[in-house]
Amino acid sequence: MHIRTKRGWEIPESQATPEHIFLSRRAILGAGAGLIGAGMLPEAAFADTDPSAGLYPAKRNERYTLDRPMTPEASASSVNNYYEFGTNYDVGRAAAKLKTRPWTITIDGLVEKPMQVGIDDLLKAVTLEERLYRHRCVEAWSMAVPWTGFPMKALVDYAKPLGSAKYVRFETFLDRAVAPGQNGRFYPWPYVEAITMAEANNELAFMVTGIYGQPAPNQFGAPLRVALPWKYGFKSSKAVVKVSFVETRPKSFWEVVQGAEYGFWANVNPQVPHPRWSQATEKDIATGERRPTLLYNGYGEYVAGLYTGLEKEKLFM
Repeated sequence: MHIRTKRGWEIPESQATPEHIFLSRRAILGAGAGLIGAGMLPEAAFADTDPSAGLYPAKRNERYTLDRPMTPEASASSVNNYYEFGTNYDVGRAAAKLKTRPWTITIDGLVEKPMQVGIDDLLKAVTLEERLYRHRCVEAWSMAVPWTGFPMKALVDYAKPLGSAKYVRFETFLDRAVAPGQNGRFYPWPYVEAITMAEANNELAFMVTGIYGQPAPNQFGAPLRVALPWKYGFKSSKAVVKVSFVETRPKSFWEVVQGAEYGFWANVNPQVPHPRWSQATEKDIATGERRPTLLYNGYGEYVAGLYTGLEKEKLFM
């Protein structure tokens, strides 16, 4: 008899948001678009409709489940770190000013052929799916959300890196006209993050284009962001405009700002405190409940092997 051992972070499917709710949501949005022609809704409400909207909701990948109820959309949408648009959490209104179409991603460095690709052309080359992931901020808050996107490995395969590439470097947009935070001199804009090739090819590494069964609102990093659920959230670059394959380890944004507090690896670890606060517990942004922090955010079975032999590295901060 095959006996399946339940993973510590899993919950019953009954606790996840049912697909029919997402479908109903999309139907409501579609109906709203129809009302524009009848003069019942202002056209401005749909002026910036994402041309990829028809791809949502994507089919859920049942391999990835959670250890807690889904965070309500309203809560997740109002707690977003995005310093380009302000140092407070509620940056939705400010981030909405960023135009995400047209949007071009440059792929360069150690690849067979450097290229530029429009986001919608990239979406035609991959298959979208939904994954339920935990998200843990270095500031000790957490949420659980349904990301939509595609495996980062698909992006790596699309780029065709050379064998000499050891790291993947992600660069966020730079537009001081719409991102007021980028006008200050303290931070080294644009935002830069990087991971190893092994991390990029891990099955958990995910390129996000949507959330809650629809294209991602700007405050989540639209139109293309990174999700690395075993790492602190600052490793997950938002609004990516450049993906570079390089041989030398890049120095990431927060390493430049404060390398004593933010290291390259940034793996979630309850035993390694931030220099200014504990990481032993985390606060759920929806309920305020405090939970014990899990090593690798509960995803150790997928990623622990990536760090074998790196005991001398400053792995977690």
